[in-house]
Amino acid sequence: MAFDYDLDFDHINFKENPGKYRVGKGEQGVLLVEPYKSEILPNWRFKTPEIAKESSEKIYEQFLEYKKAEDIVGMDMARKFLQMGYTRSRRYANYKGGKKYGDDGKVNERQIDEEKAESARIFEEKWKLVREDEEYLKQKKRHQEKYG
Repeated sequence: MAFDYDLDFDHINFKENPGKYRVGKGEQGVLLVEPYKSEILPNWRFKTPEIAKESSEKIYEQFLEYKKAEDIVGMDMARKFLQMGYTRSRRYANYKGGKKYGDDGKVNERQIDEEKAESARIFEEKWKLVREDEEYLKQKKRHQEKYG
């Protein structure tokens, strides 16, 4: 089932109401779902490889804490932040200032920034660990079967 953007995100605590959460695709809802957004976002940084390493490790630790608590919403949100660390780093690695499109609407020329590419690689490593985690996959499937 697709991520439900029609929910009242300002008033739903998804830790108390996990049945309202939909996994969706990719990073859908990553900046909407509380209290997870507030728990994970302060740790999400990718400016340099050193910062990306510290950030991805902290978010992965949060994933493991959610996993221990059998909190699939938290696990999935940690996965989304790791994925977003990868995709945003890649965008900045490929395009100066992270701007894929120019003012004219055309795709800007790629200018590879090796430092940002390394940040992306660091996030991708942790993202793969999470998205392939057997317990995460089992809980995600169970959540989707139960709630959609």
